[in-house]
Amino acid sequence: MQNGLAGHRARKRFGQNFLHDEHWIERIARTIDPKPGDTVVEIGPGQAALTRKMIEGAGRETAIEIDRDLAAWLKETFPQTLDLVEADALKLDWTQVCPGKSLRIVGNLPYNISSPLLFHLLTVADRVIDQHFMLQKEVVDRMVAAPGSKVYGRLSVMLQYRYRMQKMFDVPPGAFTPPPKVTSSIVRMIPKKSEEILPVDWEHFSEIVAAAFNQRRKTLRNALSKLMTEETIRQTGIDPALRAEALSVEDFVKLARAL
Repeated sequence: MQNGLAGHRARKRFGQNFLHDEHWIERIARTIDPKPGDTVVEIGPGQAALTRKMIEGAGRETAIEIDRDLAAWLKETFPQTLDLVEADALKLDWTQVCPGKSLRIVGNLPYNISSPLLFHLLTVADRVIDQHFMLQKEVVDRMVAAPGSKVYGRLSVMLQYRYRMQKMFDVPPGAFTPPPKVTSSIVRMIPKKSEEILPVDWEHFSEIVAAAFNQRRKTLRNALSKLMTEETIRQTGIDPALRAEALSVEDFVKLARAL
């Protein structure tokens, strides 16, 4: 283990599992492919396995780290090439992170905060080039799921509305210290261009999607009964007898507009 970290143990409350396998570190770095001048922002650099590779490629990096011990070590280890923000990524005002620059966001996200953090990052999607995250395989499978899939749900719809997403590959538990109990996956998220985004009231859209998936087994007629009539659903060209999992992102947009 690198100097200064010999006594550092992964902290459960921060959901820490440190990537240590060189093969996987290399493969992830190649997938992200940082270039000189890129504004790379890493969430949870931990013991800097990926940080070193990002700095090698881009020249410098901004990192968000919540663990004070690790933050102190990172400052000491990368005094010239790392801009460190000591904060909780979930509570951070992302509009103030490298303002005015186009961001490439990367990170091995703690499983316990992955979904809320992905929603939180929507606030800066308009100036993000791409996002590469390592997450629990189940979460990535839900993020990229297509309509009709058993794991297609609220997370799939909300993120696919704003991003084009691709699952890259799985990473085994043995690549980490301590090894997590689950397999991880790398996901690539590229924000859609403004002309690709279907105009919709975001609050109405969120409300419709949440209500539709709240009880998956219900038909739209029942799941959305508090928000709209069966007739209104039918007027959008959608069958009220369908379940939420059968609808595309575009279908949910039509329902939100009808609301």
